[in-house]
Amino acid sequence: MPLFLPHFNLQKLNTLAVPAVADYFVAVHNDDELREALAFTRTENCPLLLLGGGSNIVLRDDFPGVVIQLKSQGKEVVAETDDHVWLKVAAGENWHQLVQYTLNNALYGLENLSLIPGSVGAAPIQNIGAYGVEVKELITELSAFEIRSGIVVNFTNESCRFGYRDSIFKQSLKDQYVITSVTFRLNKTAHVNLSYPALRDALRDIETVTPQAVSDAVIAIRQSKLPDPAIIPNVGSFFKNPIISSEQLHVLRANFPDIVSYPVDSHRVKLAAGWLIDRAGWRGKAAAGAQVHAQQALVLTNPAKASGATVLALAEYIQQSVAEQFGVVLEMEPRIYP
Repeated sequence: MPLFLPHFNLQKLNTLAVPAVADYFVAVHNDDELREALAFTRTENCPLLLLGGGSNIVLRDDFPGVVIQLKSQGKEVVAETDDHVWLKVAAGENWHQLVQYTLNNALYGLENLSLIPGSVGAAPIQNIGAYGVEVKELITELSAFEIRSGIVVNFTNESCRFGYRDSIFKQSLKDQYVITSVTFRLNKTAHVNLSYPALRDALRDIETVTPQAVSDAVIAIRQSKLPDPAIIPNVGSFFKNPIISSEQLHVLRANFPDIVSYPVDSHRVKLAAGWLIDRAGWRGKAAAGAQVHAQQALVLTNPAKASGATVLALAEYIQQSVAEQFGVVLEMEPRIYP
């Protein structure tokens, strides 16, 4: 039976460093321990919070239930062809360390997603993406425990219903499954993706761009724009880049000709949420201990280690301000509990 710790302080286990206490905390290292921990929550009929790296969550207050942290480790090649390798990875593995592992073993595809904080199990939930790549492009399937029954269920890529920073695990199946492993189809031959302008510019002087060079450039860009959560508590991008119609963009451009946008399809565009927040006057502004990052307005920081409610209050002020000025609703990216 895994060890349940009562009245556990979660401040060091969330990268926003908000002070919050869980009724119980338990770290699980394999499927058997996870199965026993889930059985305990069912027997006691108490709320459950699954925690990976704690890099995409805002704890609004103390958590009145059990927090389970996935610490499972392991990587296994489950299939291979002349061109591809299918790598099954335990949910508790660190995401960035996985990316570096694949590069060190001449397996390619994940390099654009370097230095994203968090665990492998959280990656599909959020459908993490950066610099022209979304993780849904590499995932073939995943395994998960159904919390209610403890039954193991396998999900194909299609059944995950991936969307922009979204999946079925944030929608109709929210808080119903625990992802235990993810299988990626990786390339044996390098095919670099330089579709993202800033990444292409960073590598313009390199004659032959390798996946390792892409990873190094992504790391350098991220470090130049985003604060290290170990130094300045944050959860990375706090808002999704909103998607609007081309017609709405046309109207906005009449008043804001320099508005930043990217095409999604023939009818829709994606706006840069950081630009909207910056133009609304929030960059560098602070409120009760929470702050908008001075170098990247998309990031909210918590230098005073204030409560989650304080950070969320700042986020809501920003949402209201952007909606009033641009008629655009910003959606928060991190999960919010309880």
